[in-house]
Amino acid sequence: MRLSPLGDRALRIEVGSTIDEETHRRVRAVCARLAARIVPGTNELVPAFASVTVFYDPLHVPESAGRGDIGAYARFAALVTDALTELDAAALPPPRAVEIPVCYGGDYGLDLEDVARQHDLPAEEVIRIHTAGDYLVYMLGFAPGFAYLGGLSPRIATPRRAEPRTLVPAGSVGIGGDQTGVYPLASPGGWQLIGRTPLVLFDAARTPAALLAAGDRVRFRAIAPNEFAELGDG
Repeated sequence: MRLSPLGDRALRIEVGSTIDEETHRRVRAVCARLAARIVPGTNELVPAFASVTVFYDPLHVPESAGRGDIGAYARFAALVTDALTELDAAALPPPRAVEIPVCYGGDYGLDLEDVARQHDLPAEEVIRIHTAGDYLVYMLGFAPGFAYLGGLSPRIATPRRAEPRTLVPAGSVGIGGDQTGVYPLASPGGWQLIGRTPLVLFDAARTPAALLAAGDRVRFRAIAPNEFAELGDG
């Protein structure tokens, strides 16, 4: 692991340099350990693909006895290092399984036919491959509640659009390179849109606000437009 300052109120913990499940396991282990052994002054833990950022309040970092007159970052980093001893033994919570219903194609997935053409596949086969995947939530980013999902089949991995859309509807399911994901809010975006879910991925009035979290396992289920309307009404 490598610790480094990120501004004057955050510390970055790098645990690797690749996007894979072993690196992700170490990211989750860091979060689990620092959640169980809370370092005084900690405000928030933010996991990423290969790192964890710890936001802290320098005014609440305790003085370090016997370590001389050192600054808040050095004191905080020392406490974090102490908390992360024997990290490989950290117990991880079991992953949640989350099913996301998706209406594919048509007005719900404007790029489905284009994705199918790029891979010389029928649209139905793109849907079958996408719903057969077992996806891992590596991290949240880009927008509140936007989960980057690994595990997309190389058979339907597709580059982002050359021209991003200025407005992508909330709930849109897209493919961006070798990842897939769901837009939680209406926003600009350049991923290839293949469907849409009626589920609310992010609601600031809900606890937790985001439907998905790092470490979750996601499966997609194809639904018809009438079920989309029924679930949306619910």
